[in-house]
Order: sequence, then structure tokens, then C-alpha cells
Amino acid sequence: MALFSKKSKHLPAFWTNYENRFKEKIAADLNEITFVVLDTETTGFSFDEDRILSIGAVKIKHETIAVQEVMDVYLEQEKFNKDSVPVHGLLKNGQRNCISEINAMEQFLDYIGNAVIVAHHAGFDMGMLNMALNRNGLPNLKNKILDTGVLYKRTLIKTYLIQPKTNYTLDELAEKFSISKKDRHTALGDAYITAVAFLKIISRLKEKRKFSVKKLLH
Repeated sequence: MALFSKKSKHLPAFWTNYENRFKEKIAADLNEITFVVLDTETTGFSFDEDRILSIGAVKIKHETIAVQEVMDVYLEQEKFNKDSVPVHGLLKNGQRNCISEINAMEQFLDYIGNAVIVAHHAGFDMGMLNMALNRNGLPNLKNKILDTGVLYKRTLIKTYLIQPKTNYTLDELAEKFSISKKDRHTALGDAYITAVAFLKIISRLKEKRKFSVKKLLH
């Protein structure tokens, strides 16, 4: 049951605080934009049936990963899917401190503010996060979203002989950019890998004559 009604004007203060952050315009200078690079671990791939198990995120400021400002939270497992355990390793009765979904959303909104969100195959993570918000009577996220899979393809040279793939996995990006996969398949670990890949992608995109922040965020 939703804790708050989206139709109600009585949305919680933490949502109002989050929404108010969007009165600030996003900077036109890349160095002045805060990016939040995130990943979620989930019980599966269904937006309706599955749930978020953990959220990991790192901030990028001045084109540098702010390693002291990370988010790493684990959610109480309302639903459990033993088939997904070999991927993420999160047991139902594990030893980690877990919080409720609504508390996780509150922490998440406070953490991201009006930052530009970056994720690999972002549609899935955004779908899961928006479903979690909606279950608790809250609206969808308002942030600008960037997908490293889409951005990476912009760096590739197209020829008749070489055509980009439809999708590139995070493993493929890690290999192409020589990024360690030590903590792969943990939310924070995957967020860090994505953040490093994002910075390398941005570096390549900046070499193109038509690069601009406006075009990047379009």
C-alpha cells in the first residue's frame, strides 16, 4: 500500500526538498555539473514483480570521481528470488543492515538532488527506481538521464565494414577501457565501473568538434 498519494498535495517533505532543487538550472560548463552514476541490483527484470535489493552510486564533480561521496544501501527483501542470488550474492537473511524501500528512496533523493544521472542501460535502473517511488505514492524522478551504452556508440567510427552493435554490455566497456572488474555485480562496484567508463567516453566525445554540454544532455 502506498504511503503517500500522488494525487494528494501532501507529499512528504523529502520529496518537496528534492523537487525544489530543480529550480536551479543545470550549469553549461561540464566542470560545474554534478553527475550521479548509479546501479541497482534487483531480484529480476520485471518492473511489476521484482524489487530493488541494493542501490550503489558515486558522484562525479569537476570530471573527477568523488570517492568520499558514495551511496551504498541495501533494501529489506520483501520479495526473494533464489535464482538471482548467484548474480548479486545477496541472501534473504544476510548480515547486511537493510532499510525499508521508502527509507531507501528518501536517502536516494537526498543524495542525487538535481544531479544528472548516469547509468549503463539506464532504462532498466530508472524503471525500477520509478516503480519503487510510485509504490510509495511518489512521482517519477525528474533528473536528466545519460546512458553510457548510448554514449559509447557516439564515440565509434561508422564505416561500411564496421557497424556498431545494438548494445554493449558493461563487461565489454570495462574490457575496452581496461577497467578492473573486481567488484562486478555489486551495485556500488558496477556504479564505479560505469563512472570510470563514463569519464573515458566523455574524454573521447570532447575530441569531436561538435561536442557541447547542451548536445550531451539533449
